[in-house]
Amino acid sequence: MHLHLDAIGGVAGDMFIAAVLDAFPNLRDGMLQAIRAGGLPDDIACRIVEHRDDVLTGLRFLVEGPAYRPRDRGLASSEERHRHTPFREIRARLERSNLAPGVKQRSIHMFTLLAEVEGKVHGTPAEAVSFHELGGWDSIADMVGAAFLIDALEASTWSVGPVPQGSGRVKTDHGWLPIPTPATALLLQGFELVDDALGGERVTPTGAAILKHLDVAQQNAAQHVRNPRRLICAGTGFGTRTLPGLSNVLRLLALEETTDRIGSDRIAEIAFEVDDQTAEDLAIALDRLRTHPAILDVLQIPAFGKKGRITAHIQILAEPSDLDSVFEACFRETATLGLRWHVQERRILERRQATIDVDGRSVRVKVAERDGGLTAKAENDDLLSVVGGRRERERVRRAAESAGLGREAE
Repeated sequence: MHLHLDAIGGVAGDMFIAAVLDAFPNLRDGMLQAIRAGGLPDDIACRIVEHRDDVLTGLRFLVEGPAYRPRDRGLASSEERHRHTPFREIRARLERSNLAPGVKQRSIHMFTLLAEVEGKVHGTPAEAVSFHELGGWDSIADMVGAAFLIDALEASTWSVGPVPQGSGRVKTDHGWLPIPTPATALLLQGFELVDDALGGERVTPTGAAILKHLDVAQQNAAQHVRNPRRLICAGTGFGTRTLPGLSNVLRLLALEETTDRIGSDRIAEIAFEVDDQTAEDLAIALDRLRTHPAILDVLQIPAFGKKGRITAHIQILAEPSDLDSVFEACFRETATLGLRWHVQERRILERRQATIDVDGRSVRVKVAERDGGLTAKAENDDLLSVVGGRRERERVRRAAESAGLGREAE
């Protein structure tokens, strides 16, 4: 299962929990029990409530208690505002808890990520960091609740679209800070941000820590070439703010991998020309490209380029899922300044590979299913060391292919 986050209004811990629970309501009770096991005091309560604005319906996740309103900055009690919770204390509390091992590990990791960036911002080691707003029970509930849901979903991959940047300043225990706050900015390094002209804090530190923990992929040049996916369900989680003209929600899409038809998949074709690299060095470069795990084949064709120059036309077949690293390898190994690429549908025969022993020699054989029956092809590289000339190589080849077909027939 693949889970995609659509940060329409932003990303925060409570929005993440609400979106997941809206899509997977069966996880509510287990999450609430996990938060309580994480050390939540009896006088602090967590609630999941239905919510709607003028456009959408969904859920909100609330943490409430006597005179406890930490989600609204500046409205908490003076004692709550000025309480400093050491990172060591939170980690020790989680380590002593009865949380499941996976949930415990994820919770500690997210708080560790926060402590590390807070330490960088303030010039102190992570072990010496004390949380202010992030030390409140709402943040702890967000982290433990998110950790439980992530662990329970067991998604194979996560992704997120462009993240709203926000703007302005926010008042914290450290004074007024720019948005994104310094800690959030460190956690969001490498993410694609978008300025949608709506200000305020759009991504909270807890929301950024969740994204960082998930190691989510973002939309990029290869995004649309992934295999088709079937939408299973969707969920909408509301934040606390009201945004002008936009629903302040985080949307979750749950998808499962599918294919267009049996025996089909997609392949990327990359093409470029090289006319200013020696033949010797280009041969080395193409051999190195052939070793790239995402590259399936490399073809070199002589051609005439501009100004009548002899040039090499290079065509590469590659897995669409890792195009960025293939592009980098092409630029690194060759003298080309530009690449052309597109993704194509292809029809493939069902095939299997067997290793056959021929006179003490291991030969790999690829067996394919065709309309007329099975066909076999020995791996040419495994015949390179055969001595005795062409006839001996042909004998070993026929023996391996015949044995491969015989094994499939058994």
